[in-house]
Amino acid sequence: QVRLVESGGGLVQAGGSLKLSCLASGSIFGFNGVAWYRQTPGKKRDLVALIDGDGAANYSDSVKGRFTISRNVATNTVYLQMDNLKPEDTAVYYCRYPNTPWGQGTQVTVSS
Repeated sequence: QVRLVESGGGLVQAGGSLKLSCLASGSIFGFNGVAWYRQTPGKKRDLVALIDGDGAANYSDSVKGRFTISRNVATNTVYLQMDNLKPEDTAVYYCRYPNTPWGQGTQVTVSS
């Protein structure tokens, strides 16, 4: 069974940067895309960025131009580079491949 472990979150001032990592352990057969989501208390989990099965990256309007998703196939790691962070980016961030269990997420807090 695939297990996802997110890391790299923390506390940063507005305008700063963080790079999140998501390591997948176990075998992922074929590649049908991978995504980063975020969630704040009391709200649903929202899609932030994804790489589709053809390798194309897509972003939500709220992060377009500031966040970059990438992956290292050799190490089964997916990254989310977050630049020019805003207080409204504060959330728990999760990665997910299709049909895999959710990981524990990593907390990102942006102070104003």
